[in-house]
Amino acid sequence: MKYAFPDSFWWGSASSALQTEGAREGETTWDYWFAREPNRFHNGVGPQQTSTFYQHWKTDIQLLKQLNHNSFRTSISWARLIPDGIGEVNPEAVDFYNQVIDELNEQGITPFMTLFHFDMPMAMQEIGGWENRDVVDAYARYAQICFELFGDRVLHWFTFNEPIVPVEGGYLYDFHYPNVVDFKRAATVAYHTVLAHAQAVRAYRAGHYAGEIGIVLNLTPSYPRSQNPADVKAANVADLMFNRSFLDPVLRGEYPADLVALLKSYDQLPACKPEDGFLIAEGKIDLLGVNYYQPRRVKCRDSAVNPQAPFMPEWFFDSYEMPGRKMNPYRGWEIYEPGIYDILVNLRDNYGNPRCFISENGMGVENEQRFIENGQINDQYRIEFISEHLAWLHKGISEGCNCLGYHMWTFIDNWSWCNAYKNRYGFIQLDLATQKRTIKKSGEWFAATALNNSFDRE
Repeated sequence: MKYAFPDSFWWGSASSALQTEGAREGETTWDYWFAREPNRFHNGVGPQQTSTFYQHWKTDIQLLKQLNHNSFRTSISWARLIPDGIGEVNPEAVDFYNQVIDELNEQGITPFMTLFHFDMPMAMQEIGGWENRDVVDAYARYAQICFELFGDRVLHWFTFNEPIVPVEGGYLYDFHYPNVVDFKRAATVAYHTVLAHAQAVRAYRAGHYAGEIGIVLNLTPSYPRSQNPADVKAANVADLMFNRSFLDPVLRGEYPADLVALLKSYDQLPACKPEDGFLIAEGKIDLLGVNYYQPRRVKCRDSAVNPQAPFMPEWFFDSYEMPGRKMNPYRGWEIYEPGIYDILVNLRDNYGNPRCFISENGMGVENEQRFIENGQINDQYRIEFISEHLAWLHKGISEGCNCLGYHMWTFIDNWSWCNAYKNRYGFIQLDLATQKRTIKKSGEWFAATALNNSFDRE
């Protein structure tokens, strides 16, 4: 069967500044944390050991062109552009990002630019990070500077990438700095992130730029174990906390009443100001990026909550392992391709069918050297992963979902937070020792798919 996609469909990949650039002036929370706890990072490999995009951007963009990308998402590093978060702009960073943006445009690759992809300047974290409204204002200033510097040539902006992840990692589950476990502080961080997003949107609108502004959310559909009301309720709470806590403010301009009522009943609401509601209403976006990797399967709790334990989302649900599920064993994630369709249908039916695109989707595999044939990694498993997801994406589009593109995570095998280089995700193999780049079989497959705007599968 042939799967053909709409004209001008965005074919590309996604990456981030911190995971690819290397060599920075400004210290981030990741640099700080790695210097103190290198044992928390796979094989002790930290954020300095990247795929050296800062040095190789020109040849890397040639590789993007070779893979027939018509679009590419990366991020600006706040800590590179404004090392202390609030002070002088670093002219070398301006030159670097100008060169990257100009080269992408010259090669016919539309730049999609994210303003915040987990890399908080350490100077901002030292005054409380997203718990501090001063940091919200500093971010808004940083965003405005980016729009002024690059907004004439970047026409697709994203305020945040996966804003729920620093909330979960930094303030609930201890997998990002500052390693706090405190729900109310987590709720404050989430709330202030939405305010920061809305301030950036307001600044963008005020500047009357030619492009559009949005946000990238990792949407993880919550599936109940059964249709038993207790399981359905558990899945709804998970959806409220992990999806709708950002989805509703950015698409509807307000928080779900059920979420507010739930947090209020447990005294977990962040401090709000009367004018916040007006600001949040102004933060409605033009374009939604959807990162989809895995589903969340949920059942009602089987046991009573320990009243002495910290208040957590898991007070309301347990995770559920569906029998017969398909797994990526290297990442420990379920592979469930229809989830991408379910997300699009939910957006169509419940959120007014917003303009959206798949901004990340991918699979990380360990020790891919096992699959080298004639000097090239034969990653047929990745081709199958992408084509299965694209088939469900195609179904959504054919049923009227307003999805405009597909970006794979990622372009070149890159550094991946605490996992470092444990799992490889790229279309292009990176030899860490030599920085040599070699296109994998999946890269060739994607290049052909993008060129033809279609693919065939049985």
